[in-house]
Amino acid sequence: MIKSVKLRLAIVLATIVLALIYLFPTMGGTVPDWWGKIFPTEKIHLGLDLQGGIHLLMEVDVEKAMHASTDRMTASVKRMLLEEKIKVSEVTQGNTGTIKFVLEDASELERLQTFLEERVPAWNHMSTQGSTVVYLVSEKDQQRIEKLALDQAVETMRNRIDQFGVAEPEIRVQANNRILVQLPGVKDTRRAIDLIGKTALLEFKLVNDQFDPAKISVAELGDNLEVLYEQTRDPETNAIISKRPYVLEKKSLMTGEYIANANVRFNSQFGEPYVSLEFNSQGAKLFDQITAASVKRRLAIILDNNVYSAPVIQEQISGGQAQVSGRFTAKEAHDLAIVLRAGALPAPIKILEQRTVGPSLGRDSIRNGFISMVVGFLLVVVFMVVYYRLSGLVANLALVLNLLFIMSILALAQATLTLPGIAGIVLTIGMAVDANVLIFERIREELRFGKTPRAGLDSGYGKAFLTIMDANITTLIAAIVLYQYGTGPIKGFAVTLSLGIISSLYTAIFVTRLVFDMVAERRPLKKLSI
Repeated sequence: MIKSVKLRLAIVLATIVLALIYLFPTMGGTVPDWWGKIFPTEKIHLGLDLQGGIHLLMEVDVEKAMHASTDRMTASVKRMLLEEKIKVSEVTQGNTGTIKFVLEDASELERLQTFLEERVPAWNHMSTQGSTVVYLVSEKDQQRIEKLALDQAVETMRNRIDQFGVAEPEIRVQANNRILVQLPGVKDTRRAIDLIGKTALLEFKLVNDQFDPAKISVAELGDNLEVLYEQTRDPETNAIISKRPYVLEKKSLMTGEYIANANVRFNSQFGEPYVSLEFNSQGAKLFDQITAASVKRRLAIILDNNVYSAPVIQEQISGGQAQVSGRFTAKEAHDLAIVLRAGALPAPIKILEQRTVGPSLGRDSIRNGFISMVVGFLLVVVFMVVYYRLSGLVANLALVLNLLFIMSILALAQATLTLPGIAGIVLTIGMAVDANVLIFERIREELRFGKTPRAGLDSGYGKAFLTIMDANITTLIAAIVLYQYGTGPIKGFAVTLSLGIISSLYTAIFVTRLVFDMVAERRPLKKLSI
């Protein structure tokens, strides 16, 4: 330990000042403008159980992500086979990651297999029968696609939530392709779910006006046509009021992957909101080609299999801009622009669990948690003063500083304080004086052996040090394991418990010893009040 009392005092004062600086934004409410230019402005975040909000447990349909990825790869392979002049009459994907190739000429079989082995190593050969070859997506590639789908889903959700304006959201991947989403402070549950869970697959498809959508048969639809609907919903209940059918060509001419930006605009004539789209350079070129080839035809704009509008293309549209119009409210148009800017989810998402925590419950939790901390703190303070007298006051000083340091580190790390986190702080209050109890009992023992107060202090702190470190390190290891393998509430408990252990070691050993040494430096110690 550092022998210089002045240096140790400077270290303690510096840590106290830093702790107060980091804690001021949390305790001070509104931070002055000048503060942010000099000092940090991070606050302690309140968890869902304290602030109220929405808890969602969602599952990503990775099978569909796998199917979509294989579809894209299959389309790419078809183009490459055409370039290589390998004649294939049929390329189809099965439900279990299998891809079947039917050759026009069985003599091309060796060329096809060589081509696929070189260009698509992620596909494993399964079987060959005549001119039909079956491949299977490798297990390693399937796992890669599933992980990528989860990562993309989390990133897309985060982008949407950030633009939605939710402060301190928590989004993390859990086992079995599940994602936990917690949105503190959000009250509009339906809007939040629509925003997060919307797949947002934007497609442009041509309308086939040769058929009456109300009378067309399944046979007439065949493999190239489909019927989708333009739905009108009640803005209050979200119930479907009316459905208008369209006969569309199944082939998607363009998707939302080419969108560079999406913003809300208002119709100058009626003031109705719509979403203005801007395509990137590649998308602008593609949209120009599509509109040039489809003049006087209707182009349907589809989002998640729902037709938003189907305007007639009057002329070739250059400049890389389009618009999605419908019977939007300003809020709906704003949310649609958010999901289009953030991009489509890689696969559909199913909500497994949904909970809404009211702010009043959060206020009750904060109040009860605060009361428990105060009561626990006062009981420990009274016990230490009664049992250890003036030395107990020194331990209480360390306890106050311990709480100050825990809260300031939470602010520094921008950690989220939850109800289990408060439980961890309450436990820390009781545990924080353990080190001082061990030290004080050891000092009492040394004094009973006839040692001087100064010698008793040196011996007490020296002999108790290893015992204190052993006890706290084992508890810290347990807290780290809880954080590593626990879920949300357990993690919150583990965070505050870990911080409390580290802080209490500093205050109980370093700070209290400094106080005793400062007293001993000013006057000889003839007696210890312990």
